[in-house]
Amino acid sequence: MMRKTIVAAVIALTLAAGSRPLSAQDYPSRPVRVVIPFAPGAGTDLLGRLVASELTQRLGQQFFVENKPGAAAQLGTDLVAKSSADGYTLLWTVTDGLSVLPAVKASVPYKIPDDFAFIAGVSQMSFVVSINAKVPIKSMAELIAYAKANPGKLFNASAGYASAPHLASVLFEAVAGVKFTHIQFKGGGPATQSLLAGDTQVNFATAPTVMGFVRAGRIRALAVSIPHASPAVPGIPGAEDAGLPGYEYTFWFGLYLPAGTPPPIVERLHAAMVKGLAKPDVQAKLALQGMDATPDASPAAFAAHIKREAPQLEKLVRDSGAKVE
Repeated sequence: MMRKTIVAAVIALTLAAGSRPLSAQDYPSRPVRVVIPFAPGAGTDLLGRLVASELTQRLGQQFFVENKPGAAAQLGTDLVAKSSADGYTLLWTVTDGLSVLPAVKASVPYKIPDDFAFIAGVSQMSFVVSINAKVPIKSMAELIAYAKANPGKLFNASAGYASAPHLASVLFEAVAGVKFTHIQFKGGGPATQSLLAGDTQVNFATAPTVMGFVRAGRIRALAVSIPHASPAVPGIPGAEDAGLPGYEYTFWFGLYLPAGTPPPIVERLHAAMVKGLAKPDVQAKLALQGMDATPDASPAAFAAHIKREAPQLEKLVRDSGAKVE
């Protein structure tokens, strides 16, 4: 009887130990999935892979990227929102896409910010207003004049309805008083390939996606989507300087977890990401892509930033008349 009692106690203790959640020091104990809700090749994907590589080096487990494009980034985003809150499924996406989509779409399968834990925003970026180099348009003024005279005849390659590039383009239409025909793709990479092929003529793209083609003379950059030129994208005028005052659209890249993830895991991921982004070689890689690493001071600071900015973005989009079919 005594032997049976001891064996039962040992089994109970073993099961209890096995069911006890890992501490932040134990995390991660297996590979971690980083979901990017856009197609490979665009700026979001490029920076996400860089962050995943740095987390792999810092935390000793593989952080592997899984692209889940579709439905204006809803597919991949919803996958993470409904994943286990154990730190093993992360979301890397454009922050304003989370904030803006509910303002322009009748229904979204997840709630912002309720369904997510915030790790950090990384870098604020603008878009490059780009055209196929074979199109005989040399400036922003010429683009606006042609679009006004030929409504709907310029095809705009967009990264999906309610994606950040799409919203940047519809705001451009509202401010400039023009109308493009929007052709939707599953990400910035496929959209830019369409522009290169000449199937579309206009593209609002991140600098990492198009600057190599701009330097090669295959794409012409007319302006960036902020009032004045950015040091991160030298040689390209701001929208106001190029002749379109009142036009500005920027966005953040950010890293998220499902809501309910233990705070120590969130803090561990934030600390690892900040250290990785502080490395000179990482800073140099980001600079080549037209980006500066500016992570938030803490997960709480990132959450506060998003919650503060969301109403402003929603108003901006509603005032622009942007709609998502």
